[in-house]
Amino acid sequence: MRRRDIVKFMAWAGAGAGALSPWAHAEGAASWEDQAWLDPARDRTLPVRVRWPVGTAPCGVVIFSHGLGGNRNGGGLWAAAWQSVGFAVVNLQHPGSDSEIWRGGTAAVRRAASAEQYIERVVDAHFVLDELARRQRTEPAWQRLRVDAIGFCGHSFGARLTQAIAGELPVGALRRARARGMRDARPRAFIAFSPGFGASEGTTDADVATRFGQIERPFLCVTGTLDDAMIVGDASNATRRAVYRGLPAGNKAELLLAGADHMTFGGQATPANSGAVLRREVGAAQLEPGHRSVVASVTSDWWRWRLLGDEAARARLLAPIGLSSGDTWQQA
Repeated sequence: MRRRDIVKFMAWAGAGAGALSPWAHAEGAASWEDQAWLDPARDRTLPVRVRWPVGTAPCGVVIFSHGLGGNRNGGGLWAAAWQSVGFAVVNLQHPGSDSEIWRGGTAAVRRAASAEQYIERVVDAHFVLDELARRQRTEPAWQRLRVDAIGFCGHSFGARLTQAIAGELPVGALRRARARGMRDARPRAFIAFSPGFGASEGTTDADVATRFGQIERPFLCVTGTLDDAMIVGDASNATRRAVYRGLPAGNKAELLLAGADHMTFGGQATPANSGAVLRREVGAAQLEPGHRSVVASVTSDWWRWRLLGDEAARARLLAPIGLSSGDTWQQA
């Protein structure tokens, strides 16, 4: 993203990222509770938004990680959809790379995209998985949680985190050794909204197979034909598509939406005309309502199948409804 686009993004995010937008009310019966979870090992407090499905029956749980400069509002549209089909959802906010960075100018944005903040996010994810298990064991209200049915997902920087938790191994012996400690065995399935990696790290079939070939758990990539680099240090459209190509056959899937750009997949309940202040690719905002419907439907069925073994959801994913002629859905 060019500097003037970063400035525009900062102006938009600083004005509205900390508050619920009018779109949040479109979630209807969806409800949530905002909490703050303390990781005592780091003296680090993580804001979270917790959603429970209706009733008291046992339920799986999905964790969502926002992109650079987001917060626990991010992914709200997807979370409401998953809540409506029976999942608890935890929207995780990462201090240091959340919406507070917009107060510090372009230098703060670049620091937020650093390797240090990436590592902090990884530790955040391990802590939240630990915390879910602890609460399920010790707190009556959480005993309905099925810790054998955990999904992990995120958008952009959150997708990079998702890849790490799933078992991505980057190039370089030292980096690969460190990455092995990032993987977490507890989630059963994953979704990466706008996945990717740095193109300079290699995009050949051999490169991406080495990088993602260890990820054997179910992994869904969600991206668009206009989903390109954003802000700083981000992936190109080519590397976003390369993630699916690098995954081993058997449990992978990809949803590619024609005309969808990077902001399509954040799940932020923002007005459809936000492109007036935030640079959007031509036509993406106009297509967004249809794209959101498809994403909500496909991802809900993905979780229902992969976490709960729902055969009806599996059957629907053979030919998802709502796809346009330019969209691609593939499983391998």
